[in-house]
Formats: sequence, C-alpha cells, structure tokens
Amino acid sequence: MSMKKKLSLTMAGSLCLILLLNIILSLYTTQASLRRESERKMLLAARQVAASIEQSQESAGMVERQIGELLHVAAKLAAKELDPDIQNITNEQLAKLSEQVGVTHIALLVRTGDDIIIAKSSEPAELGLSTKDWGYWFKAFKQLFEEERVTIPYGTAADHFWTGPFEYSNSTPNVIDKWGYYYDARRNYIIDPYIRTDSLHQIGTHIPSPEEVLDKTKEINGEILEISCINPQTFSGVRMSGQGYVHDKTKLHNRPIRYGTYTYIDLDNDKQAVEKSAKNGDNVVYVTRIDGKKLLKSFIPVYSSSQASYVISIVMDYAEISKVLQKQLVSYTSISALLLILFVFISYKQAGYIIRPIDAILVKVKNVAQGRFDTPLVINSKDELGLLAAKINTMTGNLSSYTDQLKQAVEENRSVKEHLESVIQQTADAIHTTDLEGNIIQVNKAFEKLYGWSSHEVIGKRINLIPDHLAGEVRARLDALMRGEQLPAVETVRMKKDGTPVEVSISTSAVRDPGGKVVSFISISRDMTERNRMDELLRQSEKLTTVGQLAAGVAHEIRNPLTTLRGFLQLQEYNNRVDLKHNQIMLSELERINLIVSEFLILAKPQAVHFRNKNVRDILEDVLSLLSSQANLHGIEFVMASQTAETDVHCEENQLKQVFINLLKNAMEAMPEGGVIHIELFRPDPDHIGIRITDEGVGIPEHQMEKVGEPFFTNKENGTGLGLMVSQRIVEGHKGSLQIESAVNKGTRVTLTLPAARPEPGEGQQRE
Repeated sequence: MSMKKKLSLTMAGSLCLILLLNIILSLYTTQASLRRESERKMLLAARQVAASIEQSQESAGMVERQIGELLHVAAKLAAKELDPDIQNITNEQLAKLSEQVGVTHIALLVRTGDDIIIAKSSEPAELGLSTKDWGYWFKAFKQLFEEERVTIPYGTAADHFWTGPFEYSNSTPNVIDKWGYYYDARRNYIIDPYIRTDSLHQIGTHIPSPEEVLDKTKEINGEILEISCINPQTFSGVRMSGQGYVHDKTKLHNRPIRYGTYTYIDLDNDKQAVEKSAKNGDNVVYVTRIDGKKLLKSFIPVYSSSQASYVISIVMDYAEISKVLQKQLVSYTSISALLLILFVFISYKQAGYIIRPIDAILVKVKNVAQGRFDTPLVINSKDELGLLAAKINTMTGNLSSYTDQLKQAVEENRSVKEHLESVIQQTADAIHTTDLEGNIIQVNKAFEKLYGWSSHEVIGKRINLIPDHLAGEVRARLDALMRGEQLPAVETVRMKKDGTPVEVSISTSAVRDPGGKVVSFISISRDMTERNRMDELLRQSEKLTTVGQLAAGVAHEIRNPLTTLRGFLQLQEYNNRVDLKHNQIMLSELERINLIVSEFLILAKPQAVHFRNKNVRDILEDVLSLLSSQANLHGIEFVMASQTAETDVHCEENQLKQVFINLLKNAMEAMPEGGVIHIELFRPDPDHIGIRITDEGVGIPEHQMEKVGEPFFTNKENGTGLGLMVSQRIVEGHKGSLQIESAVNKGTRVTLTLPAARPEPGEGQQRE
C-alpha cells in the first residue's frame, strides 16, 4: 500500500474520531498548559530563591572573610601572650585572654599519637574533644603541624593560619561558630580562637538568612505551601526526621534539609525525584496526595559557584490548577476541535505534494547504498525536503571523496606495514613481543635463530626463556616499565629451546594504547657471546702481559740475593769451613727471596676468600694493636677518629688486614724521626665507607707519583715494590678505590673507599 493511500485512510479515520479526540486533546492540552504555567511559576520562584541565597551567601562570604582576618589578628595577639609550652597554660588564662583579644573563646590543640585533641580551652565543654573524625578539618590541622600551607578548598588560608567556614559547634550543636587556627612552629600546640554567631552584631551589618529569603518568597507567592533546599547527598536517610535532621549529619554541608522545612513528606517519591534532578540537571515535577490533599511537587537543581549544588523543592496546592482547568475546559475544547479539523484538511491536500519528493529521495538513497554516487538528486522545493535533498547530495559527494581517500589510506598502510615487517624480519637483533601475562605475540627470524624456537611454536604461549634465578629481576623491570620508567639495556642470560644459556643484551620497552595504558612489552635481544669471548681474551692478554712484567721483575729482584748466596757459598768452600756470620747473611737473603715470591703469588694467583659483613673499625683496631709495639719503638703514635657510627663493609677480613698493614707500615717507614699517624673513618656518601690514613713523613716526590703502585717500584732500601700493588688489587676485588696524595717533607695521605655493607644472610659468600 502506497504512502498516499495510508495518509488518506489515516485522515478518514481521524475525521470519524474528531469529536472524541477534540475533547480529549482539549482536556489534556489545558491541563498540560496549566501545569506548565504552575511549573514555570515554581521554576521562577526557585530561581529567585537561588539568586537570593547566592547573594546572601556572597554577602556572608564578605563578612566571613572579615571575621577570618579578625581571628588571624586575635591568634597572633594570643601567640604573643601564651607560653610556648602548653603545660604552662591554664584554662582560666585562656578565658581572660579571649576577652582581651575580642573573641568568644580560645582553645589549644595538640597532637597525641594519630589524633589531634583539644587539650586546653576557655570553654569547658570542648576539653578532650578528638578531631580525628572531623574530615577536612583534621587534614588542615595536620598540614599546619607539618608547617605546610593549608590546601583545603573551604575557608581561607594564610601563612601558618587557616580559618574554616561557618559551622555548627561540636561541643554545642545548636550554635554556629567561626574558628581560626594558628601554628608558628615555635610552640607545641595550635591556637584556636573562635567567634559565636550571636556575637556578629558587633560588625554592624545585617545579612538576610536563607530562611528569611524562603519565608519572603512564600509570602509573595500565596499558592506555594512549602519551599525546601535539599542536600542530594544526604537526603532520605532512614534516620531522617520530618524536619530533615539526622543526629550524625548536623553540619551545614551535610544536613539533608539545608534551608526551609520538610512537612509534606512523601519520602520514597521525593528521594527518586531528588536523585533524578541532581543526576540529570533537569526539573522534576510530579503530583502526589498527602493527608488527602492533592499537591504538585517540583524539584529544581541549583548549581552554585560559592557552595555545593542542591535541589530546591517547591510544594504547590493542586486545587488552584483544578479550578482554572474547570473554567477553561469548554473554551479549550472548542478551539482544539476547530484547529484539528483545519489541520486534517490541509494535511490531506498536501499529502500528494509531499510524497513526490520523498519518492525521489528513496531512489537516490538506494543508488548510494549500491555504491553509485554519480547521479545528483534534483528537488526544486526550498522547504525541508529541498534542504534534505541538498544535504543528501553533499553527503554523497563526501562519501565518494572519503571512499577514495580510504582506499588510498588502506593501500599506504599496507605498504608501510609490509616495509616495517620486512625491517623487523631482516634485522640481526632478536625481537619478540609479549602481552601482560607473558604470552608471545610476535617474533622475528633473528629470534628463531638465536633461541631455537620457530614462530608457530611460541605464538600465543609462554616459553621458558628466563632462568629461575632471574625471574624476580625481570618482574621488577616490567613493574618499572608499567610505572612509566625508561630502562637501559641490560646484559643478562636467557635460555634457548634446548635449555642451554646464552649471554644477551636485552632492551625492553612498554607498548601503550592511544589512552596511554600498557598493553604489551617489546624486547630486543642481542647475542653477546662472541663479544664477551673477545673481552675475556683481552683480559687474559692483559693478565699475561702483567705476569710477564712481574716475572721479569721477580727475576731481577731475586738475582741480587742469589749472587750474594753464591759468593758466600764459594767463599766457605774455598776456606773449607762454615762461617756462622756468613750463614746469618745467607738466611737473611733467603728470607728476602721468600718475601718476594710470596707477594708475587698473592698478586698473580686468584685465591678463594669468604666475604662477610665486618666492622672496619674493629679490623683497624686489630691491626693497630699488632703494630703498636713497633710504633712505640720508633716514637710513632696512632690517632683514630670516626665521623660515622655505621662502619660495616662486606669484605674478606684477612685481605683488608693485609691492606691496612701495608699502608700503615709504609707510613711508619716514611717517619724515621717519629710522629703521629692519623686514621679517620667517614661516609663520603650513603653507599660507601671511607678510611683516610695521613702520616707526617718525608713524602713522595712529584715525579715518582706516576710510578707508585707499579710492580717493584719502591723508594725504600729493603722494599719489594709489590706491597702497594697487592693492596690495590685487594681493594679493587672489594669494588673499592685507593687514592694517594703526597707532598715532600709534609707527608702522605691515602684515601681508601669501600662499599658499605648491605643486610645479607649470615653465611659468607664464597667466590674465586
């Protein structure tokens, strides 16, 4: 059936029901009009109330700022009069002081554990009150005690001072006070002067209260029975009384009924209306019957810049609407009937004219659906259908253009994707992507080659790539990436498919979606096996070079004592007798050879040692005890001082003793005339312990400083030149450093720095 026939049948049926529709339409039209008019009046009244309350609140805000400044001055005056220690202050003193500075009362707040209480007050009812449950007030007190500027959005903040908004008193709930809080860090309490609202007449300005505004509005609009300003956050609690009072919601900001009364109670429907109005920002109106009386209730949301949003409820007697409805029913019914007849007649005549352009539009839409955009739609009318036709032509042109652009973009994206995939597949570094659960999303050919898995074996699965002992470290790195940190590449070990380890350098980054949320991780692995092998060969080469240098030095150093031994042996053989004096000299030369070889072995041969947490002060004291006799013989005094109490290091005790013995013996031998050797313990930074040894000896010439620490270099008559080199090797094995500073005839200072100990299990860690 065509649309024209449907319109004709619809109009014919409408003509048959015109009278009935006329009556019903008139009734509902009149009723809706009257109700809209009532709603308009209630909306207008609500806006007037909201504007008046806003103006009242702004005026109150000016007064509140004046009172805040008064409280600030009063707090500073009180601070000058009060002892910094609260124990020296009495409640009677506060009562007198409150009169002097012009406030109602003064209280003092102190910290007790996790709470802040009122310890002293000129108002006895406040003593011992806890503020822990006072919400943002308690937060403001803590910020004052922490010497921070209060960041609470309520009240007014200044340096060392904050004043809260007008609020009901906790000690006297039926009165409203204005408090100020002052803390200057020179006392152990917060000074809290406050003014009661019944004293505000001293300011000399009368500000209409919201209650007065509501009463005036009801007086002007006689049909309004009740006006209530409702707090949507706390309204309709099960413990709410008829006047909107709840015993634990007595503060101005959380009372269910902020202003006005609530006597026409329909709690369930009112709750739904308040929630809907506050949520959608629309006016909500409904009709109800309370105590046999039909009422019209309207709920209008109000958004204020100076206070939290609220809902104004206006109750109007529906009898006023019923009276007007009865008077207007006959006239509205007649007018509605005439308008309806005229509308049907004109619509019938226009049906054929309207349908013709619609048919053309349907044909065009069909062509567009089939992808044909070339033929334009031609409609000459300048009404909405003509405008629709123009928009369809514009839409068709845009669709054609967008379709071409989309095809081009798809082709470009395909090319870019193929290029990127080619780059990823051809790179020499292994690349794999995992989701947040560790499942493999994508790998390249280098990954397959390095780790031994093919892509179809790992996609969508978790593989045993990470050794068990490194799982915690990897988890920590992923957590850091989740927090947004950028991590450098790390050299570590990963497992191949066959279970063999491989040394790699891994760089891991987080992949984020357009919203910034981490959705996966991409890791790039580089095989470090060959590079590490080359590094080891270089180290071996350096070691062989050093050993060769040491061997040459040892041979040179041993040759002299061997020559002495050979000469004495030949002399004894020639004389054919043993000379005890010669034997002593030969034993001394043999001891010298043994000393050279022993120090060479310590330097060249790796030794198994046990590292434990030890107090370096105790190790030094042991060494000083060992050397004290020798020092006394040479007139040398040891003076040890410490700038830190924490002197534990992770070390091998005997090796450190050897270092300290070598350094202290060098210092003693550099002081043939005696003197003082200073030993100082200090912390250059939180992660290291420093030991500084300073002597008053002959010093080292500047041209010899570069050779200090080289094998067999010494300026002592009986030195081997290996002691300091051994000491440096031990210090490096402890991940520390050794620095030497010297001036001729002034002395030498050796600074030894070792990593501070960290808590570890009781057993020593053995290493080669």
